[in-house]
Amino acid sequence: MGTKDKRIDAYIAKSQDFAKPVMEHLRKLIHKTCPEVIETIKWGMPAFDYKGPFIGFAAFKKHAVLSFWKAALMKDSKVLTGKETKGAMGNLGRIESIDDLPKDSILVKWIKDAMKLNESGVKFKPSAKPKHERKEYGMHPDLEKALNKNKSAKKTYEAFSPSHKREYLEWIGEAKTDETRNKRIETAIEWMTEGKSRNWKYQKKK
Repeated sequence: MGTKDKRIDAYIAKSQDFAKPVMEHLRKLIHKTCPEVIETIKWGMPAFDYKGPFIGFAAFKKHAVLSFWKAALMKDSKVLTGKETKGAMGNLGRIESIDDLPKDSILVKWIKDAMKLNESGVKFKPSAKPKHERKEYGMHPDLEKALNKNKSAKKTYEAFSPSHKREYLEWIGEAKTDETRNKRIETAIEWMTEGKSRNWKYQKKK
């Protein structure tokens, strides 16, 4: 029996309107085709495991993407990894509406193909050199000052894992204006004072 993750419900709910029916349709089709699939969140995006990494999708401001973990090994690998992806991070290029998705029969065929690869134990190691390197952000001076003024927030930050620290640093570092950055720092200090990570809203409740 498969499982569902409330964090994916939250992810879909806060996505752009055009992306919601796309992800809801894909999610339903994945569960229907692979009843034992397990939902989770990886790299901040919805992911589906079945005897190992399997499928994932994500939504951005103007497009959504669908990715098969072992697309390069699938029967239709030329379609899934070809030029028609138009530089998008997924295997079907930019999905801007549900009409951009292939027919359900094709999607089901791909899902079953991906299932068979995992069932047979075929290993796949993604390229060590991603197309888009992740930008690393250091501690912003204003955040450092704010933490030094709040012992509780600083204690929480120092106890965070590297990934939780990075989530805050990226969020603040990616601010486009001083005003936005200051607001994010203020919010970050408030959340850390309460012992919360950057994505506390989407974490499973114990």
